[in-house]
Amino acid sequence: MNRENHRGFKFDWVIIVLFLLLVSFGWLNIMSASHVGEIENYFDMSQLYGKQLVFLGLTFVLIVLILSVEAKFYERFASIIYIVAMLALVGLFIFGKDVNGARSWYGIGSMTIQPSEFAKFATALAVAKYMSDLQTDMNTLKDQLRAVAIIVLPAILILLQNDAGSTLVYVSFFFVFYREGLQQIYLAIALSIIILAVLSLKFGIVITASIAALVIFGIYFFRRKKRASIIQSVVVLLICISFSTGVKLFYEHVLKPHQQNRISLWLRLEKDPVKLERMKKEEAYNLIQSEKAISSGGFSGKGFLEGTRTTGKFVPEQETDYIFSTVGEEWGFLGSTFVVLLFVALIVRILILAESQKSQFSRVYGYGVASILFIHFTINTGMVMGLIPTVGIPLPFFSYGGSGLWGFTILLFIFVKLDSNKINEW
Repeated sequence: MNRENHRGFKFDWVIIVLFLLLVSFGWLNIMSASHVGEIENYFDMSQLYGKQLVFLGLTFVLIVLILSVEAKFYERFASIIYIVAMLALVGLFIFGKDVNGARSWYGIGSMTIQPSEFAKFATALAVAKYMSDLQTDMNTLKDQLRAVAIIVLPAILILLQNDAGSTLVYVSFFFVFYREGLQQIYLAIALSIIILAVLSLKFGIVITASIAALVIFGIYFFRRKKRASIIQSVVVLLICISFSTGVKLFYEHVLKPHQQNRISLWLRLEKDPVKLERMKKEEAYNLIQSEKAISSGGFSGKGFLEGTRTTGKFVPEQETDYIFSTVGEEWGFLGSTFVVLLFVALIVRILILAESQKSQFSRVYGYGVASILFIHFTINTGMVMGLIPTVGIPLPFFSYGGSGLWGFTILLFIFVKLDSNKINEW
């Protein structure tokens, strides 16, 4: 028996317990959101909670397989796994099945498989493999562009499938790049881009340009080498104005009407009361019903299977993207806080373990896992509560669906396996 097998059961039980709590509580909420009539059989395959229970059973088989494989396998074959995942995404354009306007699924009998859910862990492995290569230096532009290309490829393929929500997840890898030495200037630029985009849509190009000018020339007056920086300041201001103009054109001529309306509702851009009322009945219907469900839960909630809006099916997609509204209505502020704390604890635990890894590959992959879970959790809960624009993105381990559950499980338990092997990496 080799050393790794001898130590095979020394996995991080904190992560495993948190995982079990999340999937168990998630299944209870899927049951609340999807059941019709009296619940007589938990394995009723005509009900979504029955199907999800089968998915959960297969998930534990998947976990055993993941933990049984040698830890070095994931590093050794990271590139091949990534290539297979990209080919699966490309294949959707030929063999894919359209569901809700997105060509993101393969149809297998009565089941569907969504490759984008598995592309996340494949990309995390590929990023970890590339960044842990001895020849990779994230301080050089060449290696930075190559690392970005690894995450841009799946993002573009998924975007072309009309799945903008899943595309946003790949932004999370920039947290990983930052941890591994990416200069702070890139984070500053990214934050500036977001602020400029919001200001441009909310206040227009002129006001945005004026605010940018005040900030840029304010920085200029505090710099010592003013002769050299005046030209830089003017150039930066021109770039800001050009970007602001580009954002407006992109919003008005590239985004689809429903995407424009979602952003418009979020930023309160629409002033026409008639059009605003129509938008609330169409694009904002899910959000409004979700907010009502959450607010009706109060402090302690209405109780399991007692949510009137949940059982009445007022919130569309409540068992998938809007599953958190069920938590809010039936479990109230206390239950919602419990879920938030579970996710925070899981993400923090992953980050702590990632920092303790002896190999860069394991550390980078751990940060990739934490970043993906963080983005999913933040966007989903923020969307359901109206804090950010509506984006179709599932809540990890909670939302109904086999592909999402299995994709997140593989993502997490590969790291559990890598962490269990860290002593062997000395």
